[in-house]
Amino acid sequence: MRQNRGVSAQSAPDLAPVRPLLADAVEFARQALTDLGEVAVGAHLGVTADDEYTATHRFDTTLPGYHGWQWAVVLSALPDSDRVTVNESALLPGPEALVAPEWLPWEERVRPGDLTPGDLLAPRVDDPRLVPGYVANGDPVVDDLAREVGLGRKQVLSLEGRQDAAQRWHDGDHGPDTEMAKAAPSTCALCGFYLPLAGSLRAAFGVCGNEMSADGHVVHAEYGCGAHSDTELPSGAGTPKYDAFDDGAVEVVTLPPTAGGASAEGAETETPRTETEAEPTGASAEVEQPVAGSAEPEQAESTPADTETDAASTD
Repeated sequence: MRQNRGVSAQSAPDLAPVRPLLADAVEFARQALTDLGEVAVGAHLGVTADDEYTATHRFDTTLPGYHGWQWAVVLSALPDSDRVTVNESALLPGPEALVAPEWLPWEERVRPGDLTPGDLLAPRVDDPRLVPGYVANGDPVVDDLAREVGLGRKQVLSLEGRQDAAQRWHDGDHGPDTEMAKAAPSTCALCGFYLPLAGSLRAAFGVCGNEMSADGHVVHAEYGCGAHSDTELPSGAGTPKYDAFDDGAVEVVTLPPTAGGASAEGAETETPRTETEAEPTGASAEVEQPVAGSAEPEQAESTPADTETDAASTD
């Protein structure tokens, strides 16, 4: 019995139903796994027809670390035979199995963000993004400088390389289609913090110089944020339409019930009081009464005119 063939554990609805002889051979298929020394064989999960003469039985596995995987045992029987034989068996991932990602060549496994301090990453051989620095590369600024000086970098970005970079930046976190850009009051192209790039990318890209925003990042000219240099504070000082109401100058008074037992209408009234009013407490609540034998304040005091009138009457 072989275990190297990839057997699908899913049904094939366009094939004929499983022959009863093959469908009833559940324990025969389980015994085939046991004969191989497999002890982590769980419950029977079902059987599917591979063709007219073969069928695949699937069993759950209890192997640690293989959650969701299934044992597959392929059985076959000749058209006129009543005997079942085992073709092959294999341990295959089921619909919920955790499997490794698809294989990638080693030169394609490094992704953006994997480079750390100390790592060395050489470009691919004949990288189409790079061209020799001493030939025209299509960027007017670079071409003019190279011709003027007669020297240049060993390699510079090709047209394809610049287009790839521009597309990444356009579709990245600081592109014109982001939520931040859609909610911004204006664009980076009109912002004082925008530092345009040199060369052919100048028309569409620059670097943000605002430390409170995308500082040091390449941003699209149509990107924007709330920290735009033309952003203005909301107008108005927040003065209320009406004067403030001082609820500390209002006293709520509950009136006692009337003689008939019913509460007076409007039992609670609001009596305005000044800030200098205070409830009488202690000795200060006593009202001074006039002392017996003492003159009233009006009588005790006499004016010079009253004195002259009394003197004239005695004469």
